Amino acid sequence: MSATKPAIDHATSHGNALAGASVLITRPAGTARALAAQVRARGGVPLLLPGLSLRNEHDPALARRLHDGRFDDWIFSSPAAVRACFELAPNLRLSRSARAFAVGAGTGRALARHRIEALAPTAGADSEALLALPELARLRGRHVALLCAPGGRNLIAPALRARGAQLEILHVYQRRAPRLDRRHLKALEAAAAPWITLLSSAEALDHLCALLPVALAARWRAQPLIVASERLAGLARGHGFVDVTLARSAMGSDLLEGAARWLARHRL
Repeated sequence: MSATKPAIDHATSHGNALAGASVLITRPAGTARALAAQVRARGGVPLLLPGLSLRNEHDPALARRLHDGRFDDWIFSSPAAVRACFELAPNLRLSRSARAFAVGAGTGRALARHRIEALAPTAGADSEALLALPELARLRGRHVALLCAPGGRNLIAPALRARGAQLEILHVYQRRAPRLDRRHLKALEAAAAPWITLLSSAEALDHLCALLPVALAARWRAQPLIVASERLAGLARGHGFVDVTLARSAMGSDLLEGAARWLARHRL
């Protein structure tokens, strides 16, 4: 059974499209402010329920490697990887001949803030979409840096090596389980239904299912979930969610459009 994927219509993404809904934002702590503002602009009530905690690396040896690597290609796995890279090496400059790649438009925008123009998939914001770029089809003899965190799906590195890349994996940050305190739990318990959760990370889903108290987790599973991919939809059903809607991408605007469409269907 596939997730419900709405047709494209931007009308529901404006005005009071989310009025009456509590919108649960599962992005890592400290990264959800802009998305929360978008929820408010659409009339919804944002509720921050971080599914991940990010920790940037501060290793001087890693900073030197970023400066001295002379890489032909730089692949940034997420906006968090961009932030961590330039916090660690704020004066980093890519060579004129180097290419930069971004996993998704959000990562591309993060790089643009550092005046780096990146190649990014036009459809999709995941490892598969990145690896489908024709510019990454043949990498023999090219020195490639992959900036990421440990863990994850580990699809990109094996594929790059199979295509001939001389790959260096640079772990510029770490993803960890969040710290949910009583403030988070009380806010969720008091939130008005429906709780519409925006989800773009399998790790966040796993962490929240493990950390929420049993009764509260059961209530959460009965509420609608907006997911960024078919893979996440399947994982969510494996965790017991039944009302799963597929957004067009992991971009905040697409997740919010999915939330607005769910709400519009249930207002009829």
